[in-house]
Amino acid sequence: MVERLLVVRLSAMGDVAMTVPVVAELASSNPKMKITVLSRDFLRPMFEKLPDNVEFISFDAKGRHKGFSGLNLLYKELKSCGFTAVADLHDVLRTKYLRMRFALSGVKVAHIDKGRAEKKALVKHEIFKQLKPTVERYREVFEKLGLNLSNNFISIFNGTKVSINHLCEPLGLEQPKQEGEHWIGIAPFAAHKGKAYPVNRMQKCVEQLAMKQGYRVFCFGAGQAETSVLSEWSAPNVHCVAGKLRLKQELELMSNLDVMVSMDSANMHLASLVNVPVVSVWGATHPYAGFMGWGQSTDNAVQLDMPCRPCSIYGNKPCTQSSEFECLNIDPSVVVQRVESIINR
Repeated sequence: MVERLLVVRLSAMGDVAMTVPVVAELASSNPKMKITVLSRDFLRPMFEKLPDNVEFISFDAKGRHKGFSGLNLLYKELKSCGFTAVADLHDVLRTKYLRMRFALSGVKVAHIDKGRAEKKALVKHEIFKQLKPTVERYREVFEKLGLNLSNNFISIFNGTKVSINHLCEPLGLEQPKQEGEHWIGIAPFAAHKGKAYPVNRMQKCVEQLAMKQGYRVFCFGAGQAETSVLSEWSAPNVHCVAGKLRLKQELELMSNLDVMVSMDSANMHLASLVNVPVVSVWGATHPYAGFMGWGQSTDNAVQLDMPCRPCSIYGNKPCTQSSEFECLNIDPSVVVQRVESIINR
């Protein structure tokens, strides 16, 4: 019997976000088991609303846990907690070392099967089919440890919309969401060019949506460069969120959205955690690789049917046809229509 479980997923934001529904279901199914999530500290807010038997420990990659000596220190700190099982949801060099140390000490360990061979075949166009979703791969790790999971996750806020009265001032809102209003989130950026919808096209989406009666648009981003771009889109009913809210507050705001428009990136997964439908825009990558947001429908995935897609699992490869990623030349009206179909539904 597992009494105390360590769950390890160190990065990236979207991948860590996909662990949240599974950890939540695991916690509700095993209320007497203590679950500790190890990840980077800025990701802590995703787990704060989970059941009381879930706690969070920070991995300090640039400080005390840096390098091999820091990894050994981390192991010593974790070992003192008395874990009886370890679930490695990352399977990278750091986590392999940690789980090896735990296994040698007699602790039961299990790790994710990322399906690398299948994903390679997908990119090489040897197969073209839906691969196992990453969330299901996470679930399998816990099942290897003999643990049962429910299937009852709705959102980190239990399916409710959080009050955002405290966010009105930083967002430049006179009042919270009013009856009859439709709030749309726009997250136009991604870590790699192959996943990022061209900024000029997304700006047209924002302009078209902002013209509609009762629509209010919130633009999400991070960092100085993205904030600078989004600030130029500001209008009476278009608000730049970038640089104004912390992650916890962004999640609260997202819970009030009717729909989020996102790339194959972290914001798709954050919106999924608060039970908001996402219109996801796909270029070099493809939903078949298994990275669709939790509970999201492929009906809301906007993509072009091109024989060269997908050319990458993570969007970090050069375009195989040109340097322009023509797969992202999607007409803005298509994105807008998909947003409206969700709102009208």
